[in-house]
Amino acid sequence: MLVSIISPSFNCEEFIRETYQSIKNQKHKDWEWLVTDDCSTDSSWHILTEIAEQDPRVKLSRNAKNAGAAVSRNNSIERAQGEFLAFLDTDDLWLPSKLTEHLQFMLENEASISFTSYGLIDEQSNDIPQVVDAKLTGAFSYQDMLCKRATMGCCTVMVKASDFDDLSMPLIRAGQDYALWLKLLKTGKRAVIFPKMLSKYRLVTASLSANKVNKAKKTWIIYRKIEKLNLFSASWAFVNYAYRAFFKVNYSERTL
Repeated sequence: MLVSIISPSFNCEEFIRETYQSIKNQKHKDWEWLVTDDCSTDSSWHILTEIAEQDPRVKLSRNAKNAGAAVSRNNSIERAQGEFLAFLDTDDLWLPSKLTEHLQFMLENEASISFTSYGLIDEQSNDIPQVVDAKLTGAFSYQDMLCKRATMGCCTVMVKASDFDDLSMPLIRAGQDYALWLKLLKTGKRAVIFPKMLSKYRLVTASLSANKVNKAKKTWIIYRKIEKLNLFSASWAFVNYAYRAFFKVNYSERTL
């Protein structure tokens, strides 16, 4: 069963080979990796073309101009041929059983959208002793995700493509993955948690998501501009989001 792996790429020369290796090492071999480069100024594109020359499952595209991760991801989504989509940024990693176990979980639970818990690594790929979404069980609705009752990390999500009419991400510079999960859940589907750590999210100091204040602002914009919540509903959702972000209630402290 073909799984389409969706990735944007921008100046990721430090990590792209390691990310590809984590895909290549998957026990599930029926995949395609759809990477759209957003006009990288480092050697990312050169590295990707080298990889694609050696592995026909790697399918590349490049934006005509720098347009952001949403445009890049949508480019890859439009080219996807798989029955299932999985998302992986070009600095994050998967454990070898990620696709095999997650796909089996999706099929057994007849899930339209699912996610897993995930570990954290630093820029040198050292494990950080935290696992995100490790305490969660069950399924999560649109209202649950508005209040961020799950982190639902992008590198953990898998979607059954045929269950949704529109898989495109909203065209915002940051938080477009969260905005897509909300759009999919707004159809009435629920996101089912597979509570097993199968991915590793890299904490990169210079990344957009590393700036908590900026991330909070983008979340507010999603509530008001994308979801069009009234001031009261947006404020209630934001208070829940801020509480969980501050106290890290979806984290489980342990050594990996």
